[in-house]
Amino acid sequence: MPKKKLAEICKDSLSDSKAENILNLDVKGISSFADQIIIATANSNRHAKSVSEKLVNKLKQDKVHIIGVDGEVESGWILVDCGRIIINIMKREEREFYDLEGLWGEKTLLDASK
Repeated sequence: MPKKKLAEICKDSLSDSKAENILNLDVKGISSFADQIIIATANSNRHAKSVSEKLVNKLKQDKVHIIGVDGEVESGWILVDCGRIIINIMKREEREFYDLEGLWGEKTLLDASK
């Protein structure tokens, strides 16, 4: 499946689940583990779990291979690894604390959508 289509499937699922501040970062060439990182904010631990479950179901429905899902519901951060694309679903507090956008740099931002 083309990277662009996979990223669109992920962003659409996140948006449909009411995740906020969805960002797509292009880390190809500066990361050894992924080409893109998608970050989305959930309003609560329960919301993060729901968003991640719906995303995983959508990816499975579209026959996308999922390498793994990491993170405990109580942690406020769930990661879905699709190989070339990594999706981070984080509560606002965790997202501000870890500042993944700042870590990878503004030049990696592909889009800010939804």
